[in-house]
Amino acid sequence: MRYLILGAGALGGYFGGRMLEAGLDTTFLVRERRAAVLTKRGLRVTSPKGDIHIDKPPLVKADSLKAEYDAIILGSKAYDLTSAMDAIAPAVGADTAIIPLLNGLDHIEQLQHRFDVRNVLGGQCLISASLDAEGDVRHFNDLDVLSFGELDGSHSVRVGAIESDLAKTRFTAQALDDIELSMWEKWCFIASLAGINCLMRTSIGGVIEASGGSIALKLYDECVAVAESQGFQPRTEARQRGRAALSAEGSPLTASMLKDIQRGSRTEGEHILGSLLKRATSAKIDTPTLEAATVHLRAYENSLANTTQA
Repeated sequence: MRYLILGAGALGGYFGGRMLEAGLDTTFLVRERRAAVLTKRGLRVTSPKGDIHIDKPPLVKADSLKAEYDAIILGSKAYDLTSAMDAIAPAVGADTAIIPLLNGLDHIEQLQHRFDVRNVLGGQCLISASLDAEGDVRHFNDLDVLSFGELDGSHSVRVGAIESDLAKTRFTAQALDDIELSMWEKWCFIASLAGINCLMRTSIGGVIEASGGSIALKLYDECVAVAESQGFQPRTEARQRGRAALSAEGSPLTASMLKDIQRGSRTEGEHILGSLLKRATSAKIDTPTLEAATVHLRAYENSLANTTQA
């Protein structure tokens, strides 16, 4: 199968690097600046699971993208989704599988509307990685899971083929028949983590130290209630893991959204928290903690926009 990966940042660079390492036909769709870095330095990944250096990774830019690919791994920020869809459009054929790795679920409907329902799989990843000052990928621990599956729960031929290919890599690839439920479980946790981190401007350990642990758990329970109202009940194991992570004393755990705020950057607050709040309002569920966290992020975004326009 032929794979296209949008971007070669921390996420795309890591998974794509592992795919190239395994001999899979993988190409990165990159912008001019990233292409220049990769052409000069190659793709370099430092990881506890083994380093990678690919001197000349296969690259393509949007203006020369013509061929159709069997699968596209899409890991853009939610606020860049429109431009990301524009970029991959020439590569999407009738049978192309798009595996989006964004948090939340709003992007699924947007992708289905832009392309076709049958083009879009469910997908998510768990990884802690970033780009360093030289543009190399730094992977920080053993966690590197990429999950995907048909949204209707079937185990299709294409999912089987992708699963067979990715089994050759050194990351953990999971083909799930319940991918949408798994996405909801992650969404509830990420929204709770990001919400409490940004609301309190500190790590989970800092929240606990300030006697805010009950607020973090209340936010999580509200997010779970929203999921249940949509027909997706997070499993006991997922709830236990989520609550444990949100109540761990001394934990340095912080969501990337807090780092976005600390850098003065845009956030995915509306996509991750605002979308949950909208669903809660429609379902007439009282979610005061979720509302507070969402309004806080909206106020930050408004302030950022006003500063940029000044």
